[in-house]
Amino acid sequence: MLVHDAARPCLPDDMLGKLLDEVADDPVGGLLAVPVADTLKRAAAGSASGTRSEATVPRAGLWQAQTPQMFRHGKLVEALRAAGNDMTDEASAIEQLGLQPRLVESDSRNLKVTYPQDLELASLILVKLNE
Repeated sequence: MLVHDAARPCLPDDMLGKLLDEVADDPVGGLLAVPVADTLKRAAAGSASGTRSEATVPRAGLWQAQTPQMFRHGKLVEALRAAGNDMTDEASAIEQLGLQPRLVESDSRNLKVTYPQDLELASLILVKLNE
């Protein structure tokens, strides 16, 4: 079963094909993801004069999850029921069963539209994808 976030309207056909090819026979399933490239900062709690950086978080081994995510239907239903509200995405529910979803490398074209400025970037990507 594929689960895709409507907030990711720029999914390239080749990325979908790559996910389907790499996860089709995987007993757990997997998801598109991008290795984290930026330096990550943890915000300090309760900063009096605005948000301040408390620490740098090592990015080694960290990936940014995307959709679609692909899992066996029965296993996904089991994972979602067991997780209840204690999950951030379908992969996190699968992980709570003690399973390890496959990370299929994607790229930034599979943009998530979260902020108003993302709409402009998404429109540029969609124009390019449809050329």
